[in-house]
Amino acid sequence: METLLNDFSPGLFAMQIVILSILIFLMRKFAWKPILNALNDREEGIKTAIDSAESARKELENLQADNANLLKEARAERENLLKEARELKNKMIEDAKEEAKTEANKIIVQAQASIQSEKKAAVAELKNQVANLSISIAEKVVKDELSNKDKQVKLVESMIGEATLN
Repeated sequence: METLLNDFSPGLFAMQIVILSILIFLMRKFAWKPILNALNDREEGIKTAIDSAESARKELENLQADNANLLKEARAERENLLKEARELKNKMIEDAKEEAKTEANKIIVQAQASIQSEKKAAVAELKNQVANLSISIAEKVVKDELSNKDKQVKLVESMIGEATLN
């Protein structure tokens, strides 16, 4: 330290102070403001990036919540559609069964009516055949009875007797 004090030169010291002052002045004038501006710009950029990231995070949370709600609504709507489809299917099946029963009953009634009309037609045909057969038998019996004159007279008398009695 003693050598420093021995080598001390006040002129050199003053010159170094003047150079340092000029250097500080020049640095302050030309370099300090751009450096501070660059730092301020960088700080603002970082703040903006943080704010943007925060708003993006919030927007993402909102979108996730909206997506969850949309998914719930879609599931509920799907369940409603499936329920309506099941109900419609059951209704269609019930309607088809009811229509089939009605149609079957109609066919049964028509079949019974057809059977009755066929039965009546058969009975009428049978009566006609019995009547024709009876007439044919009666005709043969009458021919046989009327072939003899004495039998004819007796028949007419018995008929007259019956006619007056009734």
